[in-house]
Amino acid sequence: MSEIELRSAGPILEMRNISKTFGKLRALRNVQFSVAEGEIHALMGENGAGKSTLMKILAGAIRPDAGSEISIGGTLVAMTGPMAAKALGIAVIYQELSLSPNLSVAENIYLGRELRGKGLAAGWLDRTAMIEGSAEVLRRLGASFTADAKVCDLTLAERQLVEIARAVHSNSKILIMDEPTTTLSERETERLFTIIRALRDEGLAIVYISHRMEEIYELSDRVTVLRDGTYVGTLETHAISPNAIVQMMVGRDISTFYKKNHDAHNLRGKPILSVKGMSDARRVKDCSLELHENEVLGIAGLVGAGRTELARLIYGADRSSAGSVAVDGVVKRIATPLDAIRAGILYLTEDRKELGLFLDMSICNNINVGVASRDARMGGLLNFRKSRERSAQAIKDLNIKVTSPKGLVGALSGGNQQKVLLSRLLELNPRVLILDEPTRGVDIGAKSEIYRLIDNLAQRGIGVIVISSELPELIGICDRVLVMREGRIAGELGGPTNAAINQNNIAAILTAASECDVPEHRHPQYSNLESRAS
Repeated sequence: MSEIELRSAGPILEMRNISKTFGKLRALRNVQFSVAEGEIHALMGENGAGKSTLMKILAGAIRPDAGSEISIGGTLVAMTGPMAAKALGIAVIYQELSLSPNLSVAENIYLGRELRGKGLAAGWLDRTAMIEGSAEVLRRLGASFTADAKVCDLTLAERQLVEIARAVHSNSKILIMDEPTTTLSERETERLFTIIRALRDEGLAIVYISHRMEEIYELSDRVTVLRDGTYVGTLETHAISPNAIVQMMVGRDISTFYKKNHDAHNLRGKPILSVKGMSDARRVKDCSLELHENEVLGIAGLVGAGRTELARLIYGADRSSAGSVAVDGVVKRIATPLDAIRAGILYLTEDRKELGLFLDMSICNNINVGVASRDARMGGLLNFRKSRERSAQAIKDLNIKVTSPKGLVGALSGGNQQKVLLSRLLELNPRVLILDEPTRGVDIGAKSEIYRLIDNLAQRGIGVIVISSELPELIGICDRVLVMREGRIAGELGGPTNAAINQNNIAAILTAASECDVPEHRHPQYSNLESRAS
């Protein structure tokens, strides 16, 4: 879709001079944004750039400052609240889904617009009519579940489809999607993309927020970039390179995005971690690996290949049926995570919100929770002074953006939450650090900082294992990559004598003697961003 075509169609939504101030903090400064019917418009920026604030204003969740203007279909409107936004045809699908799990699919689709019976049934919910009314939109979206199914029994991908069905059923004109693929598998993501394209072709205007560059190029027609609450620019997606988009987002050159200062090949020390014959009698089958000093070892594989399961076995979070773990040549009995921590093995979970952080606790307490007992005095009194000093140092060292260490960690952006979790692990002085999807849901700027932290850890002699679904990440930061398939380690890339670490070689191992489909990057400019790391 060309810019001329978009102008001729006319924007269905225009936001002009949008500003928002919270106390002394100016979150948005005269931001511009528009989207046309039948367009997917990507909204990009680092965490804290103002994307969420802008979309909350559009959704009626917060009110903008005086002077801000919003037009729908050429008419100035006042967003007095979420119900007003819905009445104007605006629907939002947040990263954290807003469904009622104890209700049926139909009841969620009709939530706030329930159908009532007539005659003797007046005042009672007409569930039969709502099920019948929901069936058509579910068929249209290709849902495999029925309208009377309970939402709590659905997968995350299916629940997301219910959110989309609710927006379509209410005749929404503008659909906002915030990081919709964060928890989806590759196959589920492809299915979601098919639905999004179909909705665009039917004339729906879609605002798509994502940190994943591949998704932006695969889906969007235009991209708008915000930085530090200001409008940077809007361009046709395929007329701009990924490097340029990232530079617009972060305001600096990214030529050193994946730069490695540690030299694992020339400084490769003795094996720190040796895993032999690890199995769990279910997913993981006879896996062996070695991790050396000064080395970053990657583990690639499709969803369900057994990567996380292998990491949890090494860490003692799950029980193994066979295999051994040795640290610095000494075999360790690891039956629990506490055994692993005592052996110097630490694990960063892929689900920081559910399994990693204490969201209702302060940043300071989250950083110190693993070492509080070590600092205790006089038979168990907590050393609050030491905790404050430690958290202040961690915040400085990892560049964690906080207003105060006393603030709740749940209020931080994804990248800053991840750095808090990393700082907690580093306080335990790891010998081996296993990072499972360390940059999931993290913006470009925070990714770069996490990559530099991994590089610094390797320079210090710590052995780092990185499990990631993002091939550019593995290609860019790892010295070797193990490729898992169907619970086994199917191949190895990198090192001084082995094959080069690149996308084609990883894909070849993934598909060898297998019917698995490996999605390819469809936009040549996106592969250019990856090729620098090859």
